[in-house]
Amino acid sequence: MRNDGYDAIHLRDEGLQTLPDDNIILKAKDEGRIILTFDLDFGELLAFSGDSLPSVIIFRLEKANPDYVLSKLNPVLEECQNILEDGAIITIKDKNYRVRYLPVKNE
Repeated sequence: MRNDGYDAIHLRDEGLQTLPDDNIILKAKDEGRIILTFDLDFGELLAFSGDSLPSVIIFRLEKANPDYVLSKLNPVLEECQNILEDGAIITIKDKNYRVRYLPVKNE
């Protein structure tokens, strides 16, 4: 992603790969970042938190190789930039993606 001009970091690059999920959410919120993950827990934590940020993109893809993931991610980033700035959980699947706006309303 950095090669495409995004200000992206990986927790591993900062030695924080074992940071608890709650702390990752706080870090992303403090730094104005979007969480990219294959872990469904982040969506659940944000949905129940009542917060509107940070946004999270969850990948539910059959292939996890970087080129394939980026081919699915880039169109979403282009189409959903404003949505992500306002707060959302976006789930990317092989054939489509789904947006849930934050904060999630309990109906």
